[in-house]
Amino acid sequence: MITTEQIKELRDSTGISVMQCKKALEEAGGDTAKALVILRKKSGELAAKKSDRTFGAGIVQAYVHSTGRVATLVELVCETDFVSGNEEFKVLAKDIAMHITASNPKFLNKDEITEEAKSVAKEVFMKEVEGKPKEMQEKILEGKLATYFGEMVLLNQPFIKNPELTIEALVLAASQKFGEKIAIARFNRFAVLEK
Repeated sequence: MITTEQIKELRDSTGISVMQCKKALEEAGGDTAKALVILRKKSGELAAKKSDRTFGAGIVQAYVHSTGRVATLVELVCETDFVSGNEEFKVLAKDIAMHITASNPKFLNKDEITEEAKSVAKEVFMKEVEGKPKEMQEKILEGKLATYFGEMVLLNQPFIKNPELTIEALVLAASQKFGEKIAIARFNRFAVLEK
């Protein structure tokens, strides 16, 4: 038996509609943890369905750290002005800007990693795999590169406010919540140079 308290708790933690939360809980047999997994899976499916939609609105949000020495501008885009004007959408953009300020990613997604950056990193890690069996070297190298660049790619990073979610999962959940395609278009982090 699914209680209204369970539905309310899931709704409060995800922001997803009451009906979707209820369906996920029913599918999970009342298990909140399983319902969360179901909702995340569905957000990925919904995002895939919406991938051909176009962006027509969005906002630019800023976050300046309390020290005044580091700040970020982020452009979060969506399909309509209705969503971009929503207070929760603005909070999402602010949270992403704060995350970028704290974590200092170098790339938005893995497609932005330049060949030059890959080449330099590969050169460094090649020295670390020397002496390992030949058949293992390539696999070890791939793992080291994936870890190294994974930490630099914004969408792969664990969200600082909830490390169980990556930034990509956070944006997918927002797409599900608002019923629109949402994406981070670009970001720029500024920091005072130390002498």
